[in-house]
Amino acid sequence: MSDITYGVVPPETLLQHDGLTFLRALLSGQFPAPPITETLGFTLAEVDPGRVVFAGEPQWRHYNPIGSVHGGFAMTLLDSALACAIHSTLAKGETYTTLEIKVNLVRPLTQDTGPVRAEGRVIHRGRTVATSEGDIRDSGGKLYAHATTTCMIFAARA
Repeated sequence: MSDITYGVVPPETLLQHDGLTFLRALLSGQFPAPPITETLGFTLAEVDPGRVVFAGEPQWRHYNPIGSVHGGFAMTLLDSALACAIHSTLAKGETYTTLEIKVNLVRPLTQDTGPVRAEGRVIHRGRTVATSEGDIRDSGGKLYAHATTTCMIFAARA
């Protein structure tokens, strides 16, 4: 049985930390893991300034009617990695939201794929807009999907 706690911290807790510190607290278990990670079975694996990795394993429970893992699994992993890469750049009190994400699914994920990693990397961090890119690869480095995102940054409130 897992000893992971799932939940969402209160907004004031989130705002009391810069993005990198907050994500590292998630990684260490100081804060609860987001419920979506339990739903889809993936975890935050690495956090560095401007770079975040999530890890998961495509499973039968992720299958769609055409016999492969639903694209939403890959898209959610990428959305998490790309957005959190940007989150890692936030100053204390800053917030953000995703404006758009573009995902390219280049080969199907199946329950036989094995573990995959979604890595997000910041391309640009401006005052009000940030962009990042990333990809999903298996343990051998084979590419399954790649993406870019644009996020809106909101300044800390005084």
